[in-house]
Amino acid sequence: MLVRSFLILVAIAIVGYAGIDTAFGEASIVRDLPPGLQVPDAAKPQPGFDVDRATEAWLALLSPEQRQLSDTYFEGRYWLQFWELVYSVGVLALLLFAGWSKRMRELAERLSRRRFLSAMIYAALFLAANFVLSLPFLAYARFWREHQYGLSNLSFPGWLREQLIGLAVTLFIGSVVLALLSTAIRRTGARWWVWATGLAFVVTLFLDLVEPVFDRSSVAAVRRIRIHPVESDAFHNDADELADFRFAG
Repeated sequence: MLVRSFLILVAIAIVGYAGIDTAFGEASIVRDLPPGLQVPDAAKPQPGFDVDRATEAWLALLSPEQRQLSDTYFEGRYWLQFWELVYSVGVLALLLFAGWSKRMRELAERLSRRRFLSAMIYAALFLAANFVLSLPFLAYARFWREHQYGLSNLSFPGWLREQLIGLAVTLFIGSVVLALLSTAIRRTGARWWVWATGLAFVVTLFLDLVEPVFDRSSVAAVRRIRIHPVESDAFHNDADELADFRFAG
């Protein structure tokens, strides 16, 4: 019963999200600067270089509309962080109070009598359900909004493929980590919180070190980069001046 309900939920989600690509994929705001290298005089390497003046010179290249869009985008990200927390708490509450978490635990116990393996199965089911329920918010925050501000040209199928790759990595690592955490809590008695905190710290440290290197979004972005030789003499002159300035400093 639980598996069938979960599959129905996944099918409904995929069908619903499929329309996002056509509905919002073209709703981008064009805010590119004119082509060519544009280095303001105050930002060029020179004696008495002032960082504040150089920053203001760069910002002066933006039109008022472009600057307003930039401020709106970055200020909106703070609100997104808050609403992401609210949404995540709502998803967890739904899994708990709707009885889905209990059903996933019962299914995991039926599939395996070994506690560690059943904990892994439950963790995988829980993470997958959390991913499906969180996908609407992720689609808005990381796909539609990025397209709205012209910061992405990735199609929805391509974006969804990257999310599924991330889900696979999460299921592989997260199920093991949560099972280890469950084992530590069960075996350490009154001091379970010490072991749980230590394990969470080690895992968080590992992910913080590994994620920047293997971040799927960064890898996908690098794969889309096309390198072409620059023929502009002005660019080479400015690059040489910048290099000389940095070495002289």
